[in-house]
Amino acid sequence: MTGVFKLGSLVSGPARLRPDLLAVTTGALLAQVGLLDEVGVVEIDPDVSDTAATQREFGVESEALANCVVVGGKREGTERLAACVVLASTRADVNGAVRRHLDVRKASFLPMERAVGLTGMEYGGITPVGLPAGWPVLVDRRVAEADVVLIGSGVRRSKILLPGALLSRFPNVEVIDGLGA
Repeated sequence: MTGVFKLGSLVSGPARLRPDLLAVTTGALLAQVGLLDEVGVVEIDPDVSDTAATQREFGVESEALANCVVVGGKREGTERLAACVVLASTRADVNGAVRRHLDVRKASFLPMERAVGLTGMEYGGITPVGLPAGWPVLVDRRVAEADVVLIGSGVRRSKILLPGALLSRFPNVEVIDGLGA
């Protein structure tokens, strides 16, 4: 059945059936690209939304859990932003792969308040699905090759489950070797 995935003790249902568990922009993008039935969503307690708590609570391996972080840097006075998606078992290579991709002298994680304000998503739930138009979304190849990956939904009270390969069907996604170190 489409949109139904199992990771650890989590079992998702199709996102189409639970739009209330998605950030507005996340649901809109899933509808736009025609993936509401292919992407799963599962409700969770917001208190276990962070990576380590999710792993402990639901028995999800770090190779099946992906984090989305917002980074930025400046070049000639112009800020360049991107979202980076890496497996929980790795860290985004911000001052290597990301810096080179953005073509900036130095890249860094955006402060929480700024990331939340720019994305319109909840901290701890930021997802590559439904970010502001035009933002580059850099996805580590290991995420794109995962059979099923667990990512944020834009809100802390749920998670999205999908085959990693589906991420390349979203706008502005670029799969990068070595993004996660």
